[in-house]
Amino acid sequence: MPLDHYVSQVHLRNFYSPLNQRLHAIRKSDLKRFSPRSEDVCRIEDNSTNAYLKEDRAIEEFLKDVEPRYNASLAKIRQHNIDRECIHAIAGFAAYVVTCSPTAMRIHAGPLMAMLNSSARVLDAQGAIPNAPEVLGGKSITELLADGSVKFTVDPKYPQAMGISNILHHTSVFGNSPWEVLHNKYADINPFFTSDYPAAIEVADLNRPINRIVPLAPDIAVRITPDMRLSGTTPDLAFPGSRAAPRQLKRTEVVGVNRLLVQCAEDLILHRDEEDWIERFVAKNRSYRIQPVTQTLSHGTGDLLVSTFRIISSLH
Repeated sequence: MPLDHYVSQVHLRNFYSPLNQRLHAIRKSDLKRFSPRSEDVCRIEDNSTNAYLKEDRAIEEFLKDVEPRYNASLAKIRQHNIDRECIHAIAGFAAYVVTCSPTAMRIHAGPLMAMLNSSARVLDAQGAIPNAPEVLGGKSITELLADGSVKFTVDPKYPQAMGISNILHHTSVFGNSPWEVLHNKYADINPFFTSDYPAAIEVADLNRPINRIVPLAPDIAVRITPDMRLSGTTPDLAFPGSRAAPRQLKRTEVVGVNRLLVQCAEDLILHRDEEDWIERFVAKNRSYRIQPVTQTLSHGTGDLLVSTFRIISSLH
């Protein structure tokens, strides 16, 4: 069985230390530090294989048009010479992370779980589901769900299959939406991190779409503001709506980007330089994770579910 990387090795190698040609890594869960190679991390056996799809390795075909162009695209972005091939590579990389990584599978299972619970309650209210047997107290499915006696589970491969099926749509939305190219002139002393989920969310305004911040190298990242008008449209990989503006970040803004990258990582933070301050920085932000949040609104005889994602601390 293949060991599939859910964060591309070509991306990870851009964060290698020049001293030993390895990454520096620290885990949020226990603050353990180590120095892996790109092939040693962000990989799962058969991660790209999905039995829900007719072509169970379809995502690997998609990556053939993305990963080989990553480094050339990074060079073009640094020169602000962004063309269609560059947009496809970077938007495709981001789309792959938000559909196939463990974080993606976990958080996209949340809305499906909410839908199952809502459907069960609606069917129960219509009398379509009989009460449980006496051994379970004769309770309704609504009561059993409320007290935790019954729980739905979602195979994480199912939301992954949905994401892979829509990978071209995700790529189109990311590529046809506004980008800010974030230049880090402090990379020598405060470089950008990457992680096992290098597509951090940024909630600038509760009434606006969630931005994606994607680190590309220690000195450069992109902020993508998804254009919600593109939702449900036919993918257009010519990227006629693409537009990118360069921005030199202040040092406080670099710290803010790295804070989001740590908070949104599932567990593993990866960085170029071995600095003592990094452990303290990760320790301060390690309790946060991306979590799905679903709001249930009454709508006629059923429910209207509105799902989004937020950065939430486990301490609250």
